[in-house]
Amino acid sequence: MAIKWENTAEKAKHFLKEQRRAVIGGVLLVCGFMLLFTLIQDHGSYITDEALTLGVFANAFAGAGNWIFTGEMMKRKSGGWIPDDEESYGQWREKRKRQERRLCIVGGAGLLLAFWYMSYLMDGGVYTGGWYWNYASGYVAIFTAVFQFIVTGAALERFWREQLDSLMDQAAQINRRRVEAALEIERKSLEKVSRSDQLRVDLITNVSHDLKTPLTSIVGYLELIRKEELSDVVRDYVDVISERAEKLKEMINSLFSLAKASSGNVELHPERFELNRMIEQIFADMDDRIRESRLEFVTQLSEENTELVSDNTYFYRICQNLVENALKYSAKGTRVFVKTYVKGADSKEKDLSGKLCLEITNTSGYPMDFTKEDIVERFARGDKARSGDGNGLGLAIVSTYVKALGGEFDIRIDCDQFKACIEMPRDV
Repeated sequence: MAIKWENTAEKAKHFLKEQRRAVIGGVLLVCGFMLLFTLIQDHGSYITDEALTLGVFANAFAGAGNWIFTGEMMKRKSGGWIPDDEESYGQWREKRKRQERRLCIVGGAGLLLAFWYMSYLMDGGVYTGGWYWNYASGYVAIFTAVFQFIVTGAALERFWREQLDSLMDQAAQINRRRVEAALEIERKSLEKVSRSDQLRVDLITNVSHDLKTPLTSIVGYLELIRKEELSDVVRDYVDVISERAEKLKEMINSLFSLAKASSGNVELHPERFELNRMIEQIFADMDDRIRESRLEFVTQLSEENTELVSDNTYFYRICQNLVENALKYSAKGTRVFVKTYVKGADSKEKDLSGKLCLEITNTSGYPMDFTKEDIVERFARGDKARSGDGNGLGLAIVSTYVKALGGEFDIRIDCDQFKACIEMPRDV
């Protein structure tokens, strides 16, 4: 029996510790309504001042208890509700509306009951003596109904506001987790793309390297065959094979260069040189091909200082590819304009500020039904009939090299006019 009593006492102690706020609120609420019940039951025994004073104390106790008890009961009823999805706000709003309707119903019923009590007092008359000698308890009843309605509403509003704050915090955490998950997916996707690009670059690099050895042997044996006594027909065949082998060699070298640049494995050797002088050198190196092309090259080289600091070898390849692109795809008998100028700075300054620009404009020999994004893709050709000598790598190499050197490459198309534009920083 003693053990059972000890267990009961321990449970009661634990309950009071866990629910002390609810217990305190309930005790205050009971005390307040007991005072109010006493006032109503013995309303004929109190003068107006006494009745009003007792009503104030009753509402003070009941209001404090109502505030505490309502909040604790709502927390227990919600059961520690934690929002976890998009529907949580809708659930919160529906619960709040339902609780507000209940409060209005209960508050309205309490106010009607208070008015009924007041009318009950008034119907008894104030002149008969006995119970109905004043209306103070009726006023207290009406005030109690209104005051407790306001206190309950405020307690509920506080509870719903706390739940809304919790909802917003939880929604922020959910969104943060989703953003982190999306970023993780994006990171993995980028890693896959990066690995895929690296595999593709490695494949192109390895294939290009592996093709060089047999191709070198083919070219060597073709040279040996040419030294033999051959018929005219066989010699023509050998010449065609040699020409195709040279084009294949050029394509393999382009593939290797493009793969190397795309992988970011570009070792730059910046040095100071003049763009105008490089253009003149390229024209001198390609003089035979320019003469055979039946194209007229018009140079509009800036008289300003065209010095820049960049990798001479890569920049030479960029300019050479652009000239070769004009040679391959320009309409016969047209003019090709090569223009250089300084942009955004005083070219006389020795600090090489601003940008140095190169533009090569030619008239296309075929319909240009493509966008500038398409033409810089690897193996993309404006000449879709593939009737020319191009391999679709020239502009892709230009775009990749210009980006590696820190410049910008753009293409502008106007009817049959094709303009390749390069903007390079004058200093690294």
